[in-house]
Amino acid sequence: MAHLRTVCVGMPKDADWAGIGVTSIDKRPVTGPAKVTELGIAGDQVSDTVHHGGEDQAVYAFAREDIELWEARLGIPIRDGQFGENLTTEGVDLNAAQVGTRYRIGEVVLEISGVRTPCNDFKNWMGLSGFDNGQWVRRFAAERRPGPYLRVLETGMVEAGDEIEVVHEPTHGITVVDLFVALNFEHRRLPELLAIEGLAPRIQRRVDEYLSP
Repeated sequence: MAHLRTVCVGMPKDADWAGIGVTSIDKRPVTGPAKVTELGIAGDQVSDTVHHGGEDQAVYAFAREDIELWEARLGIPIRDGQFGENLTTEGVDLNAAQVGTRYRIGEVVLEISGVRTPCNDFKNWMGLSGFDNGQWVRRFAAERRPGPYLRVLETGMVEAGDEIEVVHEPTHGITVVDLFVALNFEHRRLPELLAIEGLAPRIQRRVDEYLSP
């Protein structure tokens, strides 16, 4: 059964290695139910509001299976939350899911709305945490298993162990991986993203800029 393995949150912390001098990437598991609003999980706060957060990036999810892939690559255990994810899932391939797929978890309905792009803060965080972060941004991107951002359609409570149920799946065929590739590798594919209903404004702008003469 697909289920929520861990709920993780983090607050801004001073970090001279972070691009803006503060970061919230250090997410830690919570015990018991957690409240989810349109802007994310209670106890979690975005630091870099230019590039992160907002309703279309309210929650970041990463599959435990993908963490285990990186454990094999790096040769060292990786805890839930290390990649800055709010939700660590198990039993569902988040990267193969179509953008716009909706999941019910506990009382909450979440919709895939975007995709994570690795940055230097992520690279520095991995190095400080004792991992080999050489060419980390390039290596992470090359795996093309980035994990999705989700918007919150129905608020409520979630808790580790909750079942993950697909309640809506679109038919356009554009997956999280497809979105990641179009945004970061094959820009000629950006117009394909117009098939996604409710395309996030920041992604819409990327498409518009590509199509502009």
